Amino acid sequence: MAKGEAVELEVGDRTVRVSNPDRVYFPARGETKLDLVRYYLSVGDGIVRALRERPCMLHRFPSGVAGEKVHQKRVPNGAPPWLETVRVQFPRYHRHADELCVTELAHVAWAVQMSTVEFHPWNSRRADTERPDEWRIDLDPMPECGFETVRRVAHVAEEILDELNIRGWPKTSGGSGMHIYVRIEPRWGFADVRRAALAFAREVERRAPDEVTTTWWRKDRDPEKLFVDYNQNARDHTIASAYSVRGVPEALVSTPIRWDEVDDVDPHDCTIATVPARFAELGDLHAGIDDVAYSLEPLLEWADRDGVEADDS
Repeated sequence: MAKGEAVELEVGDRTVRVSNPDRVYFPARGETKLDLVRYYLSVGDGIVRALRERPCMLHRFPSGVAGEKVHQKRVPNGAPPWLETVRVQFPRYHRHADELCVTELAHVAWAVQMSTVEFHPWNSRRADTERPDEWRIDLDPMPECGFETVRRVAHVAEEILDELNIRGWPKTSGGSGMHIYVRIEPRWGFADVRRAALAFAREVERRAPDEVTTTWWRKDRDPEKLFVDYNQNARDHTIASAYSVRGVPEALVSTPIRWDEVDDVDPHDCTIATVPARFAELGDLHAGIDDVAYSLEPLLEWADRDGVEADDS
């Protein structure tokens, strides 16, 4: 292959053409656009499971992560006929968008060819985009809050989930925090899911008041505390999926982990250079995430007890 020459990759039954394969996307180690495609192919089952049938916003970096970032909801004209989309409505603006709806690995490879680095799916699926089937617990440390606090608070969340007989699936955020995902029955709208998430966040805060905050306005938060960001469950709010690369020079990856890894994992060790071997050895640690869907009724009872309203912040 001549330098700069496009390459064609066989992805399942599809052929995906990758232009500018030698373009450096991640300056820390010099990984290229083609390296990024190959990373996603190496975790294929995991990334497809994380995105399957969800409206997906694409974070694109046409010149690499040192350049401009483009947030793209709409699939552009000229996409291949085998690409799948799902239409979502934005009533406030009287608009809609046909967003990428991944059902196979070639859809992911196509998106990377279009300079996508990060995949940010909705927490609902195309069967009913208004009823989420995923509750997201986002442990978001403030600027002076260290990762040791993130570890401790993750265990507090795990303890509460265990008491509710709910299984949570942890992953690094690909940044300074941690995410825990829970499959839920798609019976409730976004407002109720957010309300349940806030009730849970306040329970975490009650158990770790010196380390956790649910204060809404960032300017009012203690910079040494961890914010349990319940608002990531609001409509059209998205966070990086499991196995999504992040748009940083080191090519960090939002990586599924076991609960017994929480105390030892270093998010900076989880990159496109290391996660493929981990995936080959361990498989997808979120492989069972769809096996059981839980009810939000206990958390909504907590919300009623605490007087949490749908728009309470």
